Amino acid sequence: ELTNRVVVSPMAQYKARDGMPNDWHFVHYAERAKGGAGLVFTEMLCVSMDGRITPGCPCIGPEQVPAWTRLTDFIHAETDAKVCAQIGHAGRKGSTRLAWDGIDRALPEGENWPLLSASALPLMDGNVVPKAMDRADMDMVRDQFVAAVQAADAAGFDMIEMHAAHCYLLASFISPVTNRREDEYGGSLENRMRFPLEVFHAMRAAWPDAKPMTVRISAHDWMGDEGVTPQEAVEISRMLRDAGADAINVSSGQTDKAEQPVYGRMFQVPFADRVRNDLGIPTLVAGNIYEADHVNSTLMAGRADLVLLARPHLADPYWTLHAAVDLGDTEQAWPAPYEGGRRQANTLAERAKAMS
Repeated sequence: ELTNRVVVSPMAQYKARDGMPNDWHFVHYAERAKGGAGLVFTEMLCVSMDGRITPGCPCIGPEQVPAWTRLTDFIHAETDAKVCAQIGHAGRKGSTRLAWDGIDRALPEGENWPLLSASALPLMDGNVVPKAMDRADMDMVRDQFVAAVQAADAAGFDMIEMHAAHCYLLASFISPVTNRREDEYGGSLENRMRFPLEVFHAMRAAWPDAKPMTVRISAHDWMGDEGVTPQEAVEISRMLRDAGADAINVSSGQTDKAEQPVYGRMFQVPFADRVRNDLGIPTLVAGNIYEADHVNSTLMAGRADLVLLARPHLADPYWTLHAAVDLGDTEQAWPAPYEGGRRQANTLAERAKAMS
């Protein structure tokens, strides 16, 4: 149960050391929880060191439980927000540099680690060529996901999400662009979904029944008929719903560098709308959503159930509180020590209206 439908989107911070979260993560997520959003996502928490995207990406396992518990305890004690651990494995997108050092580029020679994917296709020329997973690899990774779920529960997270989008490991099985297998895990959609569904079932079994679990998918590879299409995304979502997913986080793209996305305001909302209303399952959506009207129009039109904002929450951790003031909402709770800030924000909003 959430106080509102505004969500802090998962956003990589690249600030971990050896897979460990630190004070950066505590301050970053705690501030955004104080900022009024009903739900705060972590960035993707990796199930193993070899499953990291970059050397700055955090993991989730027994070793990280104390640090994540410190965060969830604070959020639950001091705010009304809930917090979701997004859990994933980088697959062929791993062993790359921090975003500001050259996003998606391989690490310098001697610093890379071995990668796994559905097929032995590197992300780009010059990147590590992943190993096409065999059954032993699948068993190992599935068990890593289960251990991550158990750690997330021990750390007090309210919700988990399985990351199966954006060409990370599980997504590499789903998309025909990255899955060139000729065994029972390749070819038809049913075969391509076999391993992701296996991981989902194992995760769901390890997660308490009373806590929700979502899945993030890429609803469009932006690769023409070669990749996942919005129609196929409905079938992917149907399989996940039938497996027990509580909601689908509908994203798109980032599957291959040859993609040709069509960007625009709220550009992924139609995909979430289609999944939600074709299947009757709740959806979450992000993607160039940056105004309160974008959020409210999406919700009121029944196109999604939760709306995720990324860059607005980087620019302003208190985006939700400020948006509520701008809309004349007097019921949105502020942290007690910040009530003076609410009065100041109200004064500024009234002056802006008077001048307009």
